[in-house]
Amino acid sequence: MTIFLILAPFAAFSFLMLTTSAIVSLFAAAAICLMVISYDIARGRSIKILGAGSMILFATLGAYLTLIDSGMSNSAIKLAVDAGVFAISLTSIALRFPFTLQYARETVDTETANLPGFLRANYIITSAWTGAFLLMMIANVLLTYVPGLPLWSGLVIAFAARNSAAYFTKWYPAYRRAKYGAPTASASAA
Repeated sequence: MTIFLILAPFAAFSFLMLTTSAIVSLFAAAAICLMVISYDIARGRSIKILGAGSMILFATLGAYLTLIDSGMSNSAIKLAVDAGVFAISLTSIALRFPFTLQYARETVDTETANLPGFLRANYIITSAWTGAFLLMMIANVLLTYVPGLPLWSGLVIAFAARNSAAYFTKWYPAYRRAKYGAPTASASAA
């Protein structure tokens, strides 16, 4: 469910970009980000770096298109979104607070969150997502500057990158538990 909530604004943005205007797509994605943030707050969870940053990104791009440059191409808009999300992810690593850490801490007990490898695992998972965001940016650059490429090639790259990162996010913690051993019984009871 968490991965669905994280990706919902981006899925809505991508779908709406195919069916409606960029302005509607951006503001709809910002609204979905706001709903996810509200859902987290209602459940007593923290406001996530990725969610808040994405909401600001979508709303700012929507305002820019509405007020300043309504002629921006769809490829440039998608590239701006991918670059913005890449920047959010990279900044979270640079600030020594990988964005996945907030999600991970809410799914494990305190003892597990304090294990030495927990922070390192989150750096690795956030790096995988950062790589996926970079691949999505590259796909948009290719679609923009190599006009002969079919639209589906960019969609395939984005889909593969996003799904690979999502798979890795689920696989890597299980791999670490198998390799380094499960936490104590009290930690795994949560």
